[in-house]
Amino acid sequence: MSAKGSELKRVRQANKSRDRNKSYLSKINTISKKVFMSTKKEEALKELSNAVKIIDKAASKKMIHKNKAANKKSSLHNHVNKLNK
Repeated sequence: MSAKGSELKRVRQANKSRDRNKSYLSKINTISKKVFMSTKKEEALKELSNAVKIIDKAASKKMIHKNKAANKKSSLHNHVNKLNK
């Protein structure tokens, strides 16, 4: 790669956006695991509301596709609905 100014700037921008995307995806995976690992329904519902908030925020910022966000939320809701009180 040559050392032109615009190319170097583009590399810096790509690194910054990759770090931002990585943090959002990490948050989504962590909160999803918390929902799936919870055994009580009330506890799971509390975690679910946090998960939906984070997933919607990531989808609105185009970190993940809106259909992927919908699928993720659907699977979380299905898991919580299957839990017994």
